[in-house]
Amino acid sequence: MLAGSGGTGWAFAQEAETDPSALSMEAVRVTGSRIQREDITGLGPATVLNRSQIESSGVVAIEQLLDRLPATAGFAGNQTNAYWTSNGYGTTQVNLRGLGVNRTLVLLNGRRVVSGGTGANNSVDLSVIPVSVIDRIEVLKDGASAIYGADAVAGVVNIITREFEGLQTSARYGITGEGDGAEYNADAIWGIVSDRGSLNASISYQKTEPVNMADRAACSLAETNGSLQCFGSSATIGGRARLADGTRINFNQTLGGDGDFYEPYSASKHNFASFPYLNAVNPIERVSFTSFGRLNLTDDVGLFTEFLYTNRQSEQLASPGSLTNINFAASHPTNPTGQDLVLESRRILEQGPRHFFQDVDTWRFVAGLDGTLSNGWAWEVAANYGRNTGVDGSTNVANRQRVAETLNPALCSNVPGAAIPCGDYLGYGDLSPEVLDYIFFTMRGTGGNEQSSLTADITGDLFQLPAGPLAFAVGGVYRNEKGWRDPDPLTVLGIANTNQQQPISGEISASEAYLEISAPLLAGLPLVEKLTLDAAIRYSDYDLFGGDTNYKLGLDWQLTSAVRARATFGTAFRVPSVPQLFGGIGEGNLTTTDPCNGYSSLPAGSVIAANCAASGVPANFVQLGNTILTQTGANPNLEPESAESYTIGMVWQPGFADGLTLTADYFNIEIADAIRSIPGSTKLSVCYNSQNLSHPFCGGQHFTRNPVTGEVNYLSAQPVNTGRENVAGVDLAAIYGFEVRGLTASLDANITYLDTYEITPFQGADPIIFDGFIGGGNGGFADWRGSGSFSLSDEKWTGSYSMQWIGKATDFNAAPTAIGYRTPDVFYHNAQGTYHLTEKASLSVGIDNLFDERAPYIPSWTDANTDTMTYDLMGRRFYMRVNYRWF
Repeated sequence: MLAGSGGTGWAFAQEAETDPSALSMEAVRVTGSRIQREDITGLGPATVLNRSQIESSGVVAIEQLLDRLPATAGFAGNQTNAYWTSNGYGTTQVNLRGLGVNRTLVLLNGRRVVSGGTGANNSVDLSVIPVSVIDRIEVLKDGASAIYGADAVAGVVNIITREFEGLQTSARYGITGEGDGAEYNADAIWGIVSDRGSLNASISYQKTEPVNMADRAACSLAETNGSLQCFGSSATIGGRARLADGTRINFNQTLGGDGDFYEPYSASKHNFASFPYLNAVNPIERVSFTSFGRLNLTDDVGLFTEFLYTNRQSEQLASPGSLTNINFAASHPTNPTGQDLVLESRRILEQGPRHFFQDVDTWRFVAGLDGTLSNGWAWEVAANYGRNTGVDGSTNVANRQRVAETLNPALCSNVPGAAIPCGDYLGYGDLSPEVLDYIFFTMRGTGGNEQSSLTADITGDLFQLPAGPLAFAVGGVYRNEKGWRDPDPLTVLGIANTNQQQPISGEISASEAYLEISAPLLAGLPLVEKLTLDAAIRYSDYDLFGGDTNYKLGLDWQLTSAVRARATFGTAFRVPSVPQLFGGIGEGNLTTTDPCNGYSSLPAGSVIAANCAASGVPANFVQLGNTILTQTGANPNLEPESAESYTIGMVWQPGFADGLTLTADYFNIEIADAIRSIPGSTKLSVCYNSQNLSHPFCGGQHFTRNPVTGEVNYLSAQPVNTGRENVAGVDLAAIYGFEVRGLTASLDANITYLDTYEITPFQGADPIIFDGFIGGGNGGFADWRGSGSFSLSDEKWTGSYSMQWIGKATDFNAAPTAIGYRTPDVFYHNAQGTYHLTEKASLSVGIDNLFDERAPYIPSWTDANTDTMTYDLMGRRFYMRVNYRWF
């Protein structure tokens, strides 16, 4: 079982009740408090996913389960990520309230986990924790910096491992209805428990095969004349060029065709279909090993340890790279036009697609002592060390310096075996194998993250009040976090044909102390069965930012045995992470929608049309492609962000339906000096929708345009302390456990209504509304989201059904008349059945996305035609799992 089970540590986790609010009379530590309590219900809005729910969901990775929770929104990494994932390619995260993955604190057995990725990352990679060792997941949907320190702004996800005695193995196979995306899983878990202690160990293996984007959608779509048509990328395989007289032409696109052929450029004829070179699901392979041990040294003192190791090998497919903006004189030997020209874009299909790859090792080790004093107080001291290191890179990256050499007649030669072969880039198929070998290389970088901490805690009852004992917890923490990243040398020099990167190296340290109390104020009175005040305060001293104090107050009012009211108010904070502070400046071609694209067709009097004309954009302007070169990276001038949050809720357990629990909670979180990278699409949209280009986003520090073509040639998305963010809404839940005709049944439903999500980029600016919107590089923020499940079981079998609901949303950038402007409600249905073949063996079969629900079309997501972070791209899929308990 998990370490730290005695003293102030996490108690051995039993199989959770169907109703997570049901009281356990044994006091244990629960998420959101350092004081041992009987349950989590009084601490604020929370969701508990127990072992039976995890198994009946059929998921193979934690993020798949958490992504179904209606309290999540916005961007979060998962296996359907495209290749531009920001927190380290191939990683997976959770994003509570849509406030960002680095504002949700992820814990393992109540302790922090090192950030994941391939160097200088800022959030936990959930994939390092195998599902097979999890007993339950407690999701506290409330700020908790007074309890846990930085990052617990939107909430806390605490993953608690299970106690196991015996040996159990399992194997799982899954495949989509299209016959692709196969998943292979195998797990083994072993454990012993005795009076002297316990020891658990597990090993897990997971492999997922890819699903190609072209097998889910024919092409990138765009609206033309009121209908959706294949759009494609303007980076053509023959090469799109602009002649000196302004004419755009395209060179030969037929392999083996006339190398000197060219004709007027036509998007419908020449654009490149990228879908065969993108994945809807990327391949990944993981191996994990865990061990959790405890040794009772005496009746009052115990030694505990935790160990975790995971290796991840992942890969993402990307379309062949493009060379851009190369000047050719009329006299150049490969130029057949007789005019000077600029090769605006040439996609090197001859070399094939790019393959991004990662190989990451993550280690975590915890050791500590805990025990009880003679007065019953519990204490714990522990050390926590985590480290991950990785290698990543991409195949088929062009060396721009060598490209220039192959174009310089004074340096290159057409003689076979020449040191520098000459290259003909004007026309598909004209590049020789010798040139391709000379200009392309495999880019490799290395990096890692490291986290170490020392903690000391003591908790117990101080003295007796009339309504009960006054409980307390006090403790201190020292924490150090490091991150580093060493990109490929050619990438650092800026001569690799990819995003320029700079090395990253930095660390942040903090010393903290906290005090928490739980005071029963009243008890045993009419309409006051029990009234408890909870309070916590934490002081954090950072080496880079100085001191910060946070507090939290909570009121838990048990009116009757059936009715409970709860409220919390607290402050929270988040310091800038290592990559945000020390990451340097980079740039990349990011998916971006230019609002001036085709603006001359907008209705008369359009603000966008007037602004586009006023800023000098040609009337016939058409955006070339769907990406814009964007400056990203770090900002060493960032300051910590702070937050205030409050919740008010009710819990009702009516006497007429034993086992039924209904909850309703209002939440409100406001962040000041928020650290946020505003996407380029958002900046452009806000600017051109403002009267007379009056919005500060119209300033030259945010973007500039080519004065001749009108194309955006500079766009900034660096993080800044942007001002304020405010999110508010309501969580509703119903949980019902009951017996029917001798069968055990459970029903639960969760709904989140997102009433407000506004971002004020800076003081005095108009707020940007996110609630109810989707796309534009921001993620999905549907007003309504929900999930539910129903299970029925007896001694031999269990049947379960679950549903996920994603409500309607409006495309952030699309015009009201555009196809896809308003997305529909989307429902995903899943079903699983388990049959116990013998006392030791069981068989489970299941179907996810039972009705093969397809993702809706969203105009501002051109690569996949939809929001890959919100919707399912795989379609219907089937799986089978076999469990065998040996002893």
